[in-house]
Amino acid sequence: MASTVTSSDNAQNAAAPSRPGYAQLLRTRGAWTFLLPGFAARQPFAMLTISIVLLVQHTTGSYGAAGAAAAVTGVSMALFAPYSGRLADRYGQRAVLIPGVLVHTLSGLALTALALAHAPLWALFAAAVPTGASVPQIGPMVRARWGVKLKGSPLMTTAAAFESVTDELTFVVGPLLATALCTAVAPAAGLVTEAALTLLGGLLFAVSRSTQPPVANRLHARVEHGSALRVPGVRVLIAVFLGIGSVFGGMQVSLAAFTESIGEPGLNGVLYGVFAAGNMLSGVVCGAIAWKAAPQRRLAVGYTALALTASGLWAAHSVPVLAGLGLLVGMCIAPALITGYTLVEGLVPAGARTEAFTWLTGAVALGQAAAVTVAGQLEDRCWDGAGFLVPMGGTVLALAVLLALRSRLAPRPGGRTVARGVGHRTRLTVD
Repeated sequence: MASTVTSSDNAQNAAAPSRPGYAQLLRTRGAWTFLLPGFAARQPFAMLTISIVLLVQHTTGSYGAAGAAAAVTGVSMALFAPYSGRLADRYGQRAVLIPGVLVHTLSGLALTALALAHAPLWALFAAAVPTGASVPQIGPMVRARWGVKLKGSPLMTTAAAFESVTDELTFVVGPLLATALCTAVAPAAGLVTEAALTLLGGLLFAVSRSTQPPVANRLHARVEHGSALRVPGVRVLIAVFLGIGSVFGGMQVSLAAFTESIGEPGLNGVLYGVFAAGNMLSGVVCGAIAWKAAPQRRLAVGYTALALTASGLWAAHSVPVLAGLGLLVGMCIAPALITGYTLVEGLVPAGARTEAFTWLTGAVALGQAAAVTVAGQLEDRCWDGAGFLVPMGGTVLALAVLLALRSRLAPRPGGRTVARGVGHRTRLTVD
């Protein structure tokens, strides 16, 4: 069973100064024991899709088959991730991670072998389902560990910003590494490396038991466990994160189509890099600010800015204008992600936070998968740049949900759970 956090740790964190800082965050006792292996174990999350696409396209000669296999993996991950988080909350992260990384490694290697053997597409799908379903949810687990280490500390926003920047760095490094391996070494090298990193990083992360969130006792488990999706605020945040996913997916397809239409496909990486740079830059700045406004208000204001900037993408017809708008869109995403993850601490009982984080991560993945599909169809069937309507539509719809239901993002009363129909009037001692 995971160790509990000592009172001295809480006292140390509670004594943190009002102005947060990354240097102080990284000096948190025990942080590096889960940050370093966690970073290694996160790389596969960003390597998986592109590795499957490059391998399957090489063995089948079809981008359609490659995209379909990658989509099955992504949807499977989005659907199963919350259940992985729920099990981690109930039984501990270590109990879920060890069998999970073993299943993922074996199924990923099986998918590799089937692709190299030119197996039929249905066989690739059969291997893609467990590969996606068993992707270790390292990011949500790291966020849950920060929540325990920094309980009640103003450094929580800094930690959320740090994790957002780490996620963005992962999605810059991971695809580059996978592409280099698949093109310079062997088509299967990306997926094999992904499986190896999952196994090594996941096991090292699992053995760091002292920083794991404590497992609630059975009495509290009846009330807290499995309740994350029943919290109204979590459902609002899922809609918000689906909109963010639509930006990622829509930008990926539409930027590629735009640069190809102007005869400069090499600019795709540059334009997407500008978008990612804006995301990382604003994430760093957001975490260094001691915010006074309530997170619900910050989310509403920041998401309004995201919807407005994303709504202008479809009208951009030149590289400089598109680069500038992409930079602004990226700068609006990180604050929304950071604030959304920060809100979870006040909305969800400690014993269900890993599950809540995985619902949000899965929402981004699902929104991205849907956006890639819709944007691709728009680019094929309509005018060049029509795919940019997807980020606009996704963020505007999510903003409407956020503004209409923003009252549900108010923090739950201390010592109570807000899950409807599950003992919501019972006072509990929340870890």
